[in-house]
Amino acid sequence: MPMRLPLRLFLQADDGAAAGPGAGRGDRGDRAPRNWIAVASAAHARRGRDHAPTGFMQVGHGKEAPLRRIAPGDRVAYYAPSTAPGSKDRLQSFVSLGTVQPGEPYTVDMGGGFVPWRRDVRYVSAREAPIGPLIPHLAFIDDPSHWASKFRFGLVSIGDADMQCIARAMGADLGALGL
Repeated sequence: MPMRLPLRLFLQADDGAAAGPGAGRGDRGDRAPRNWIAVASAAHARRGRDHAPTGFMQVGHGKEAPLRRIAPGDRVAYYAPSTAPGSKDRLQSFVSLGTVQPGEPYTVDMGGGFVPWRRDVRYVSAREAPIGPLIPHLAFIDDPSHWASKFRFGLVSIGDADMQCIARAMGADLGALGL
């Protein structure tokens, strides 16, 4: 007779996060902070990092749903395939790193009918770091010859060891990130 798993275990996502009603809705509950890589051009990532008085993040051209997967206390590293939107310069670097702040996703009217969703992020001091030297050391990359495919959806969940590797390469204070 086949073993039946409780529904709660059956609905576990590949990365261990619960799926189903209420999961990932921005309320951290009792779960440990998670780690994310968000994808944007360096110009866009830097704009969020340098925004005063509080930094912010946007993903997926301002979509709300990906931001609902992220909770306060989670860590985010921004990977930039290029310097500017549409550029072919192949920057391929991590450009910012921080911790998601309390609060729900919110919208901002940027004019011209563009009203993206954002989350507040406290960015830490870090230098930009190319991904190339890190590829052999990042566990979330299954196939080093096709590593960029991991970033096609704009938001990737990663483990603590991978976030530590990225933070070290960026010269960031691991303690400031809770790592």
